[in-house]
Amino acid sequence: MEQERMAWPGGAKVALSIVVNVEEGSEMTVARGDRGMEPVDELGVFVKAPIRNFANESNYLYGIKAGAPRVVELLRRYRVAASWTVAAMSLETHPEVAAAIRELGHEPVAHGWRWIHQFRMDEAAERDFIRRAADSIEASTGTRPMGWLSRYLLTPNTRRLLVEEGFAYHMDDYSGDVPFWDRETVPGRPMVIMPYALDTNDMKMWTDPAYTPDAWLAYARHSFDQLWREGEAGFPKMMSLGLHLRIIGRPGRIWAFEEFLRHVTAKPGVWIATRGEIARHFAATHPA
Repeated sequence: MEQERMAWPGGAKVALSIVVNVEEGSEMTVARGDRGMEPVDELGVFVKAPIRNFANESNYLYGIKAGAPRVVELLRRYRVAASWTVAAMSLETHPEVAAAIRELGHEPVAHGWRWIHQFRMDEAAERDFIRRAADSIEASTGTRPMGWLSRYLLTPNTRRLLVEEGFAYHMDDYSGDVPFWDRETVPGRPMVIMPYALDTNDMKMWTDPAYTPDAWLAYARHSFDQLWREGEAGFPKMMSLGLHLRIIGRPGRIWAFEEFLRHVTAKPGVWIATRGEIARHFAATHPA
């Protein structure tokens, strides 16, 4: 079997997509009318009761107050572009993050109007959720998002609604290492699918407390090195690195992100690009 491959600008051996997820300020809480607390927690503490988890809410706030400045500083210092998958309410709640995205000139990607699951929504509710997210992110950043990432669980209607709402690419796919076309969901209106990755995501340091920054860095670096070698052998691909302000932004973890940036920027033939740039390149070189 032949490997996947994609020709990148300048003959790059690998395209690196850094994804910064912004969910803080839109997570579940009874204070926002939810039935209970946010289940994703550094300690994994979750109670099925209609009470507030003030401690976990402060975990999320840490991402804004302390984590975001560290992440922004590294991206600026290493001069690398990121795609910011943002829950729209997060930017409404914390406009300083929207200002940082604007100032960096990076790409905002829609991560829902709030960081909640949409799989229970009917078609009308989901369409409103998608449209509301796009409108809000455009108002916050000055750029209308061209890509979408759900909170993992989505509906059979999601991709069709994204096409109908004018989105150019969809990230809810984990099936490979290169973009591809979805020509079937809406015949005559193909959509670029930009596969994402969970294995290199820093969220694993929350979902598995034994997964240390050293282990995450080693795994991310090995993933990059393997893809770089495959690119050198004539099969260039894309790598996705997912980050969260409240996770990688901690003092004991931020160093691992810097070490990764130091490693990849020292390698020749690496195209570090936003997902929008990668999607546009794919569409231009592989017309639907």
